[in-house]
This record gives sequence, structure tokens and C-alpha cells, in this order.
Amino acid sequence: MKKSAEQVRFAASLKSIARNQSIKQYIQTNPLLSEVVSRGAKRFVAGETRQDGLKRATDYLQQHHRISLEFIGENTMSKQECITAKEELKQLIVEMGEITEEGTVSFDLSHIGMMIDEDFTYDQLNELAEVAKERQVTLMISMEESEKTDRILSLYERVVKVYANVGITLQVHLHRSEMDLQRLLRLNGRIRLVKGAYQEPEARYLQRSETLNARYIEFVETCVKARHELSIATHDEQLLQALGEKGLLQADRVEIEMLDGVQKNLLDAYQQSGCQTRVYITYGTEWYLYVVHRIAEHPENVYTLIADMVERK
Repeated sequence: MKKSAEQVRFAASLKSIARNQSIKQYIQTNPLLSEVVSRGAKRFVAGETRQDGLKRATDYLQQHHRISLEFIGENTMSKQECITAKEELKQLIVEMGEITEEGTVSFDLSHIGMMIDEDFTYDQLNELAEVAKERQVTLMISMEESEKTDRILSLYERVVKVYANVGITLQVHLHRSEMDLQRLLRLNGRIRLVKGAYQEPEARYLQRSETLNARYIEFVETCVKARHELSIATHDEQLLQALGEKGLLQADRVEIEMLDGVQKNLLDAYQQSGCQTRVYITYGTEWYLYVVHRIAEHPENVYTLIADMVERK
């Protein structure tokens, strides 16, 4: 769905705000403001603890949706904090395996060490992949800003050659992604297609447009033709309708994924029509950046966020 010029400007401003550490710190250290904003964030974040995330996941499983859980965090600069994050993810994998055989655990590589050292990150990732294999859980590596893409893909290639239960996210809006897709199709892991949420230099990406939607459809067609396991991660109704008309949504090894708190009725409708569906659930204390990006992706979410700030207890 094409956004207006005002929506594009609003989204760009929000993405800039998301990376402004002064604003983030002010919100988080102001007790009243933090409480009000976190109240609104509960629409998009299950809570601060693993138990909060798993409880939300269980609710969706009972509604016959698959689930993906993310322990929110990125750009971690302390080695000990990276190890702590890895241990949290390991326990999440174990508990995910206890409630479903089709669960996914998602995370940023910069949360477990990529900002420190590649080999350290690989060791951390390898440890998670081994536990996930034992528990029949899929790991999904998130994509981050484009300057990290080469490092992310390098680490992914190393681990997926050993563990086929590791997947990768690809941002369709980046110009480079067409070549990256061909590279990923030669590997075994699931590909998760997203339009892309990060603020990037204009020369590196396509803005939200019909051109971007057409490119997304091409990527899906390429994956389906290759019979590659695929997650279609979007809330764009027009895009989903176009994919459905081409018979791509019910293709073998394809699922539709939507974020917790966004257009659940639409996902329910696709699930009831016979499509495989997944809900992406998040938890943790580092929810600020995640929530701001969700509003930037879908500016209309700001209305529900404000209502939640006022109405939720």
C-alpha cells in the first residue's frame, strides 16, 4: 500500500527518533512518561519476561497459529551482556520446544556479540543452534541496518551449513537484496521476507511503493519456484491479495507471518482459509526501539498506541 508524502515524512522522523539516545533515555528515566508509553507498548510487546512471552504464545497456539518469539535486544557492547542474552535465548528455546514442535526463536546477531567479535558471535550462535536442533525449534536471524548485512550473511552461511534449522530475514527494499536472495536460495534455511523497517541512505533502498510491492511478489515467486521454505512477513492487505490471486499464499512450504498486536483479524481470516500462519511475539525490557519502528512502518498504529496509553491500566 502506497503511503502519502506526509506518512513517509512521519515514518522517517520516527525512525530518526528511534535512534536518538537522548530521547530514549529521557523517556525511560522519566517515571511518569515511561509508565504511560510502556502502557501503550503492551499492544506490541507481550511483557518484560520470558513467561509473559510464552503466555502470549500459548494463547495463539490455541488459536491454531504458529508462533515466533523474540527476546528484544540489539547492539550489545558488553561481552557479559551478550552471554547473558544467549543464556536467556537458550532457556527460551528449551521452553518453546515444550509447547510446540513448529516454534521459532528470533533474535538480532548484534544482541549476542556481533558488535564485539565475529568468532565469538559464531560460537554463541552455534551453541543456540545445537540446543534448537535438540528441541526441534527453528532459529530466525533478524536483519539489521544495511551496514551490518555482510556480517550477518557471513555468520548465517557459516552456521546454516551445519544446522538447517536456522533461517534468515531478508529486507526486500534494499537494492542489494536481489543478489542476496540468489545467494540464500543455495542454502537450506528458511527465508523470511520483510519490506524493511530501518532508516537507510536513499541510494540503498526503494521507498514504500507499488514498485516495492512488485519486487516483493517477484521474490516470493522465486522462492516458491525453488520450493524454498518461506515466511511472508507483511501486513499489507493489497500485497497479500495480489499474492493470493497468484496462488502463492497456499503454496507448499509457505506461511504468512504478522506481528502480535497488528491486524490479527486479517491473519485469522487467512488461517481460516487454509493458509499456514505465524504470529511474531516479542518480550523484554528493550522495547523502545521495537515499538517506534512498528509505528514508523504503519503510521496508523499511532492512533491505537495513543488510545492504549490513555485507556490501559
